[in-house]
Amino acid sequence: MAGSPRAGQARGHRSVSSRFRSAWDSPGFLLWHASLRWQRKMAAALRPMGLTHVQFVLLASTWWLATHGGQPSQRELADHAGTDVMMTSQVVRALQVKGLITREPDKHDPRALRLGLTRQGEKVAQRALAAVESADEDYFRAVENAPRLIGALRAMAGRPKA
Repeated sequence: MAGSPRAGQARGHRSVSSRFRSAWDSPGFLLWHASLRWQRKMAAALRPMGLTHVQFVLLASTWWLATHGGQPSQRELADHAGTDVMMTSQVVRALQVKGLITREPDKHDPRALRLGLTRQGEKVAQRALAAVESADEDYFRAVENAPRLIGALRAMAGRPKA
């Protein structure tokens, strides 16, 4: 009869099959939960500095790029951090309002803005970087072979070997 459940199926539910015995055997599901736990640890580490994780990534990336080749544009920052250009612009503006980042017109391209850190931005970036590295060390302490994990994460992220 059309619309009636097949034998062994509860009314309104369809049978779903998986090659995993449990969701906890799925690498994707485990990565999801590991990522959530890591994100909570990062948020807690950054809370004393008044930074969100995205703000930290963009602040630290601005510092990194500025110390390795000059003032980055917002586009270069977004590319480096792997963030959306429009979201990067909004977060950079918030960091500028906090007095942590400077935005100046590019001398050669009037559409582009060049970014730098203020003295306060450098201090906050240094404190935040130390807090994040400490939280990372604590979080990844359970990993027996950190270089192998880093290699796997690099491959999964599509990044070249160091």
